[in-house]
Amino acid sequence: MRCLLLLFLLQVSACSSHESFPTGKIVDTVACKADPSQSYAVYVPANTKGAVVYCFDAHGAGALPLKNYKDLADKYGYILVGSNNSKNGNDWSTTENIWQVLEKDTRERLPIDNQHVYTLGFSGGAKVAGYVALNHPGIKSVIVNGAGLPDGTPPGNFPFTYTTLAGQGDLNLTDLLAYHMALDKTTTKHHLISYDGKHEWAPATSMDVAFAGIKADEGAAPPDFMPKTRTRMEMAVQANQFLKAEMECRLLLSYMPNDAFFKNQLDFITSNPAYKTQSQEQMAVLLKEQQTKEAYNANLGTKDTAYWPATIRALNAGTKLTTAEGPMNQRLLAYLSLMFYSVSNHYLASNVNDVARHFVDLYELADPTNSEANYFSAILYARAGDVEDAQKELKQAVKNGFKDRKRFEQQPEFQNIKADFIK
Repeated sequence: MRCLLLLFLLQVSACSSHESFPTGKIVDTVACKADPSQSYAVYVPANTKGAVVYCFDAHGAGALPLKNYKDLADKYGYILVGSNNSKNGNDWSTTENIWQVLEKDTRERLPIDNQHVYTLGFSGGAKVAGYVALNHPGIKSVIVNGAGLPDGTPPGNFPFTYTTLAGQGDLNLTDLLAYHMALDKTTTKHHLISYDGKHEWAPATSMDVAFAGIKADEGAAPPDFMPKTRTRMEMAVQANQFLKAEMECRLLLSYMPNDAFFKNQLDFITSNPAYKTQSQEQMAVLLKEQQTKEAYNANLGTKDTAYWPATIRALNAGTKLTTAEGPMNQRLLAYLSLMFYSVSNHYLASNVNDVARHFVDLYELADPTNSEANYFSAILYARAGDVEDAQKELKQAVKNGFKDRKRFEQQPEFQNIKADFIK
């Protein structure tokens, strides 16, 4: 009896140590007690039972995924935690420190159920979500969006379930598809959710499937999980989109491999002549995409000043195509954006400013809503002594999402530039 009383008192003491965060409200910045330089955003739904999803954005925007998916947190009872320090450019030792501080602080202050801990990340944040699960036992599920596990991680028998979300216009789509297929040869339970979109956080409707899938993997699929998948599959068949219908069937079977109805539907879809035609067309598009990338690499140093602007205009026009080449052109634009970023960054670091300007201009042309292109341009204007245009580019960077005040303050070129508009 004394042991039971002691256990009860210990449980009460543990619960009372948790802080009372407001439910149903996003708290943008919670400073970590052990290291106040680190912080996170948190959202606690009113109906939580302690399941938690740790979210990692590529740019350290901890509150962004919480804003995107707070309604889903309410629906499934998941606490959402978004790191404000994890971002592209950190090395793995920095990432490890961020995780250790974040995990310790949240476990002490939030009523987390250790049996239901999940990670979620976008782009570089997806690699962080995977890193955490690979190196810290206890993560039950990993959701990656727009990228996969850390570079060089071979497909294996992982101790967590693995869900991939990828837009049809995402530059990493082909790599994500290949890795998903490679996992077929392992015991890892894995799922693929594709949607119409580019390299960005998935829409809530797609993340809804991933969040519901966590429940399905744990044997507690929501009652509408199978009916909704069936509806999406049937709508795809009715629209003559047999590849999409196949994907929906395979998605459901990845959660419930013995479902007779979806097995029969998959056989029906893949035996349809239209499916075979669409499959061949998709393979042809993927081959064309690879060949086009090789051509871009070969023409990187072209002296033809009209080549890249004409190429970018053609790709922008091509994104409007309703065929499989529409998403392919989106992926190629994203590929050019990444290519111009890498080259621009190289020449900026080498102080070869005239060449850097050429590629930064192309970067802005290929990806006009990318704040990094504006930031690079501002650096070059500042180096040239053009403060006015540097400020214009910085304002555009902020408009496109730039928020890293610390980076701005540490940038040598901006020491004499006022930018109160950067919060």
